[in-house]
Amino acid sequence: MPGHFEPIPGGGAAVALDEVEISIIRSLAVQLLELIGPGPGGEASDDPLAELFAEGPSEPPADPVMRRLLPDAYGGPGSEEGAGDPDELRAYSAEFRRFTENDLRAKKRDDALVVIRSLDSMTSSGEGGAVLKLSVEESRHWLGSLNDLRLAIGTRLDVTDEEDTELLYRLPDSDPRKPMVMAYLWLGGLQETLVETLLG
Repeated sequence: MPGHFEPIPGGGAAVALDEVEISIIRSLAVQLLELIGPGPGGEASDDPLAELFAEGPSEPPADPVMRRLLPDAYGGPGSEEGAGDPDELRAYSAEFRRFTENDLRAKKRDDALVVIRSLDSMTSSGEGGAVLKLSVEESRHWLGSLNDLRLAIGTRLDVTDEEDTELLYRLPDSDPRKPMVMAYLWLGGLQETLVETLLG
């Protein structure tokens, strides 16, 4: 079980983590929460009807990581050449963002909070680590947050395709990006085994 998720009886997943791993994941999740922020509207309203019709921003975020986590719905990287009028696509994206970004931010905050709370609730095994046991629902939140963390780190590392990932494996230990690369690859392994566990 060390380093990868395994299924547990009744559904869900478990992974053994040492104190350093727990600290790294928790720190990254906290940083992700700070990056996502409370959203343009601030704290949630007490009025559920007002919350339902609250509008978000129409412009993409300035930060490249947030643009990756909250991409445009139309156009942008990966879209087909000549797929439509760029001004029209920007208008569609702005309209879509206005009604979806707040919810997407809230989902990403919820995922990160589940990660932090589940790590905080772990009890030590007495050997410098512990086994994290997640319900099916918690596992889904973890999967979302692991994906967001990898996207964020990958953006900072300028990873855009599989070839970029291959280059990361060959970085010398003296490269200042090496710790971030190691976290990126390790989180990828955790994410992969969690997907396999949930699908298995």
